[in-house]
Amino acid sequence: METVCQIEHLCKAYGSTIAVNDISLDVQRGEIFGIVGPNGAGKTTMVECVMGLRRPDTGTMRVLGLDPHRQGYELRQRIGIQLQQAAIPDRIKVWEAIDLFAAFYQHPADWNKLLEQWGLADKRKASFASLSGGQRQRLFIALALINNPELVILDELTTGLDPQARRATWDLVRAIRERGTTVVLVTHFMDEAERLCDRVAIIDQGQIVALDTPHQLVGKLAMGTRVRFTPGNGFDPVSLKDTQGVTSVSREGSEVIVSGSGPLMAHVAAALADHNLAPSDLRTEQATLEDVFLALTGRQIRD
Repeated sequence: METVCQIEHLCKAYGSTIAVNDISLDVQRGEIFGIVGPNGAGKTTMVECVMGLRRPDTGTMRVLGLDPHRQGYELRQRIGIQLQQAAIPDRIKVWEAIDLFAAFYQHPADWNKLLEQWGLADKRKASFASLSGGQRQRLFIALALINNPELVILDELTTGLDPQARRATWDLVRAIRERGTTVVLVTHFMDEAERLCDRVAIIDQGQIVALDTPHQLVGKLAMGTRVRFTPGNGFDPVSLKDTQGVTSVSREGSEVIVSGSGPLMAHVAAALADHNLAPSDLRTEQATLEDVFLALTGRQIRD
């Protein structure tokens, strides 16, 4: 496959704070590449270096074969960007915003078609302030695609959206890839990365701590299967530790979590039946990318 973005030994510090610490990765043409990490992990700083908005202290980068700093203007003609803090004036109309952005590029797309493709044709005369959260995100995507980019970078695209708007935005990201555009998706939503991305880089404290497909990352965790349920009064879940296939029993709030392998649900259900228990919420679950993320980065709250 063709490499469209290659980063080697990238470092960036702000005074004594190291934001990016020796990161190396590559993005292949046609994939949705995810970058995830806790707040302050260095995700946005790395992306801003890739776009030429920040100069790294050390390291090399080639994006579409170009140096982001020495060939920044040429590069920005070929990539699309939706930044985490993207904003446009409240009173500007939708058509005015996209017409303005089209003027920045040598070979812009037909923005009337873009508005139609992203469900904004009927909002062309509406002000930015009057748009819903989902409509604003669709507009930002349209603005990022106005130059028919080969690579588009989407930074925290669904932050602040309700579940319906988030799912609709996921469909838009898939549609971008179907157009032949490579996508770099920066997010802190693990379900988003797991659903959308071909590969995911997990960044913590400025370093890559894991990089693989979501399926492979989850498989490497080797957490096995888990069964969850709410026990009845007087039941001691410790009694399940001797059940076949069970490796551990723990509590999370009011729920009991039984971890193990094999036909774990059948064994746990049989053990509960021996105690005349049949919890209505008894269910099984597999490990997710969120489990991988927490195992690698910890559970503590970060600023």
